[in-house]
Amino acid sequence: MPKHVPLFLMLAALTAVPAAAHTPPAAELGLATAQRLAGAAADACRQSGRTVAVTVVDRGGALLVLQRDPAVGPHNGEASRRKAFTALSTRKATLALARDARANPDTANLATLPELLLLGGGVPLLAKGSPVGAVGVAGGGGPANDHACAAAAIAAVPGFDPVTP
Repeated sequence: MPKHVPLFLMLAALTAVPAAAHTPPAAELGLATAQRLAGAAADACRQSGRTVAVTVVDRGGALLVLQRDPAVGPHNGEASRRKAFTALSTRKATLALARDARANPDTANLATLPELLLLGGGVPLLAKGSPVGAVGVAGGGGPANDHACAAAAIAAVPGFDPVTP
């Protein structure tokens, strides 16, 4: 005669999910790390003789850090914020996004969305493939320079996936 198994144990066994099916939450981007990223981006541009505005946003697009060198025009603060937001929301570097939009008439209208800025210098921050925020750089002498400074910052702070072109 089979042993009696309590109903709650049978239900627990039926609803149990293997541990491998659970994915841990993506890493949170803290203020100290955001400040390191902003400093690293500014340092990378300074080594090229450029001063910039740098913004770091979290996974929800909320501002964590905005720093602007006094020598950079005030509009660059907003430009760096919008570049970071664009990179986060599209999960793509804004330099590549801008080039893709110019090359494809079907995506050219992305430039008309109020918060998006299709200008190089915004790079998404990924940790193990999951977005945790973004870095935006403006005022560094052109979109390619801004992109390079953002990418250098991400490479200088451990814990993030490498920037892909």
